[in-house]
Amino acid sequence: MLRYTLCALVLGTFALAQDKKDEPKKDLEPIPVIDLKLTEPVEYNKHVAPIFAAKCTVCHSGSVTEGKFDMGTYEKLMKGGAKRKDKVIVPGKSAESFLYQSCARLVKPIMPPKSEEPLNSREVSLIKLWIDQGAKAPTTIIEKAKIIVNLPPALVKPVRAVAVSPDGKLVAGSRGNQVHLFELKTTPADKKGGKDTTEWVYAKSLFDPNLKTPDGKTAKAAHVSLVESMAFAPDGKTLISGSFQELTVWDVAKAEPKARVSGFADRVCAIGFSADGTKFATGGGAPTEDGEIKVFDAATAKVLTEVKAGHSDTVFGVAFSADGKLLATCGADKFVKVWELPAKTNEAPKLAKTFEGHTHHVMGVGWTPDGKKLASCGADNFVKVWDYEKGEKLRDMQGHQKQVTALTFVGKTAQFVTGSGDTSVRMWNADNGGNVRQFTGAPDFVYAVSASGDGAVVATGCEDGVLRVYNGTNGTLLKAALPPDAEAKKEESKKK
Repeated sequence: MLRYTLCALVLGTFALAQDKKDEPKKDLEPIPVIDLKLTEPVEYNKHVAPIFAAKCTVCHSGSVTEGKFDMGTYEKLMKGGAKRKDKVIVPGKSAESFLYQSCARLVKPIMPPKSEEPLNSREVSLIKLWIDQGAKAPTTIIEKAKIIVNLPPALVKPVRAVAVSPDGKLVAGSRGNQVHLFELKTTPADKKGGKDTTEWVYAKSLFDPNLKTPDGKTAKAAHVSLVESMAFAPDGKTLISGSFQELTVWDVAKAEPKARVSGFADRVCAIGFSADGTKFATGGGAPTEDGEIKVFDAATAKVLTEVKAGHSDTVFGVAFSADGKLLATCGADKFVKVWELPAKTNEAPKLAKTFEGHTHHVMGVGWTPDGKKLASCGADNFVKVWDYEKGEKLRDMQGHQKQVTALTFVGKTAQFVTGSGDTSVRMWNADNGGNVRQFTGAPDFVYAVSASGDGAVVATGCEDGVLRVYNGTNGTLLKAALPPDAEAKKEESKKK
């Protein structure tokens, strides 16, 4: 009896599902037009562009252009898409304009698709009226709100950037908006004999004496906002640190700024030097806006060239090829791209290759010394290796359980180091995909990694505010480094 009852229930459920399946699909109702009662003409930037930004440009701008229809700018919008170039917008005739018809759900395919939030009656009416009034170009300029940053709260001290000098004798690490240097110091053996001892010790901090907060007070720091990126020049004499809308070029020996470069759109998320030290590149940009890629003359800190709209979102990684002729970049748009750098400063870089395969932000990128392969890491928890010439993925490398935040190659080898939000740090081999070793000890999110040219020293930056220095050849933790003022507070907390 029980078996019969269960069978009946199953058959009944199946029949009900089949009935629903056979029901004709109902078309969505058109979105009605309303009288807007406007006292002024519809203006593109003021009335129409915000609608597209909220409902359309996720799928129709930058590197993602469904139907080859880019709505990122007025000019691109008016060019139309792949199928309806002359009918997407017919100035003065909304009834013949596919854009309005699809947004109002009068024709198929509808825009946005039914899985997305539809336009409301006011939005549809504004688009219709704008087209009927001639679909005129913008007459106003949209001014972005000026962002003013101040000093971070006292408890916010993440190490988001680290850099090991090429000779492995100096390590720089941020801590909030500070930059501290630690050196490998050798203490001679005493007269009774024994061996010389070496240890990592605090050396100095980098402060800009002219740095001011927005209210005019002196800020004893490297930057007002958090330090986001850092890189040593190949000769080890210069260090560059990046922050919100600026970078600073430091004289390491004198511990003072040589130049401060401003004018960036948002955070400077990545800094990379060419192997010969003549150039450095930066990556950054505001979230959801075109990524920012600039190449500078290292001697003057002047811009040599820049990539316009190279990525449709923030750029998180930059890396020169060994010969300095190519620049690899990666960003929040999920792409890895390679650019041919121009011989003349008045020319723009040319896109050479695009690598697609990450399913989330690509956080770091680097080259093998022979220039034949690229490695990248992403917020999808994957590390990937690419064949540059073929433009194909060679392998996926798994091991990290959370987003892989940073990647750096070890000198002129095929080995590279990655850090992750899962607290782990790993060294890999790009040639065979092997996991060489792990570096343990971080209790929290790892933001940054760096290594000396010979791989003997590996440094990591963590959310807990500690710079960790490791023996790169065996993974031993050599120093959990803190500046003197933080060390004192740490000891006090232990006593309590």
